[in-house]
Amino acid sequence: MNASLPLIALAVALIVGVAVGALWRSRQGKIRLAKPGPSAPDPHVDELAGHGVGSGEPVVMHFSAAWCAPCSAARAVIQSVTAEGRGRDVELDLDEHSALARKLGVLSLPTTLVYNGEGTLVARIAGVPKADKLRALL
Repeated sequence: MNASLPLIALAVALIVGVAVGALWRSRQGKIRLAKPGPSAPDPHVDELAGHGVGSGEPVVMHFSAAWCAPCSAARAVIQSVTAEGRGRDVELDLDEHSALARKLGVLSLPTTLVYNGEGTLVARIAGVPKADKLRALL
């Protein structure tokens, strides 16, 4: 009976690992829309104004880092969508803008924040955004 205990532990660890991986994968690229209600500019609008937020055109702000592999895929998607004239692309390096990332609640990379022209947060995307869904937000 003791010989089967390591096999049971291994099977449980494998099942937990698969479940966690499936959950993580399901959240990649998921769009969380801003809470409904009266729209107000982001409370950090003064800091964000330096990056073009609230300038009258939509802004797709994404946090990335040189060491982040999925960030290059996010960059390619965002650049292709904004190249169509659907907003302004603002990429911020997490290492250089860590204080702003903390204030905005950025917990993982890549994280994309979509602002409307007035500076109100429209949506937050964790992971690599899907181009069609990003277009629909803009």
